[in-house]
Amino acid sequence: MASSASPGVKFVPEEDNFLQRHVAFFDRNKDGIVYPSETYQGFRAIGCGYLLSAFASLFINMGLSSKTRPGKGFSFSFPIEVKNIHLAKHGSDSGVYDKDGRFVASKFEEMFAKHSKTHPDALTGEELKQLLNANKEPNDRKGAIAGYTEWKMLHYLCKDKNGLLHKETVRAAYDGSLFEQLEKQTASKKHP
Repeated sequence: MASSASPGVKFVPEEDNFLQRHVAFFDRNKDGIVYPSETYQGFRAIGCGYLLSAFASLFINMGLSSKTRPGKGFSFSFPIEVKNIHLAKHGSDSGVYDKDGRFVASKFEEMFAKHSKTHPDALTGEELKQLLNANKEPNDRKGAIAGYTEWKMLHYLCKDKNGLLHKETVRAAYDGSLFEQLEKQTASKKHP
């Protein structure tokens, strides 16, 4: 699949754009375009199974491709343009990413202040459910499904032995550094 980026030019996400940094992990060849095959490779790299990785690559790329490619026609290769990922931001979310994809620290802190009642720096499964319900916007089925899927996958991959999703883990998910950590952990399990 050919990229619309110039050959040999590597895409670098904006330093303060956490949403670009979050998505850039899945741009395996760093050309600024994420194809379903790269999404699949990224999910496999963080330790997801074949079926989940395949489902995620189709669900994510089919859902986000056209939104990140304004003015461009439909493409059966379902590319996601990392620089325009903010255009695919869904409703029923936490507000931690602003309209341009930048991290809003006050919204992040507010999310934990409101929902982490059992442990101040972690969310239980029940608290996560309450967070998702609180973020649900009326008549926003797609956004609610997207939010639910993202959070449940994060909880599944990153909860500790007590079922807690820690604040630093969630922050790392927002800035994309969590994926690099998971990739290293997965690689070390395969090649001790």
